[in-house]
Amino acid sequence: MGRALRADAERSVRAILEAAERVLAEDAGASTEQIAEAAGLTRITVHRRFANRQALLEALAVSAKQQLIDAIEDARPDAAPALVALHRVTANVLKVKTSWPYTLSHATPHTETAAALWDDINARTLRLLGRAQSEGLIAPDADLKWTRQVYIGLLSEAINRPDAAQDPDGQDPDALATLVIDTLLHGAGPHD
Repeated sequence: MGRALRADAERSVRAILEAAERVLAEDAGASTEQIAEAAGLTRITVHRRFANRQALLEALAVSAKQQLIDAIEDARPDAAPALVALHRVTANVLKVKTSWPYTLSHATPHTETAAALWDDINARTLRLLGRAQSEGLIAPDADLKWTRQVYIGLLSEAINRPDAAQDPDGQDPDALATLVIDTLLHGAGPHD
């Protein structure tokens, strides 16, 4: 019996987090009641799972960042040449980022756990960029911390392109990954 309740509680939490992301992406000031309604649950159920709005935002931050780490891991970045790994990671991360537009647009980690996950994401990104540098894809004297910031900026810009709705490949993660990687490695200069 306890096991069924546990699975039910997990489904409720997942429904609340998914609804919160959707509702807050539309209206950052949405109430807990609006989130509960979107999740198909009562406000009391939401409060049973999350003591207050801040606890819900913290859970969103942790969940989104954990999904980013899972996306990076699923790409198996250490198992392929750096260019292939960079493309896989980028496509996977873009898929996650399009699912979490509200939460991942708020850079401040809400908890120690979210901050630790963000540190892990940054470390993984630096390792991959370091591999790209050692394989000659990035200049040997490039500042990898700056390159990481540029890469993160390109990821956000790829998702938020104003012309994405008119472009048939506008939200295709592989096409966007190619755009991001090409811009990161070659900029706007001519290609040889």
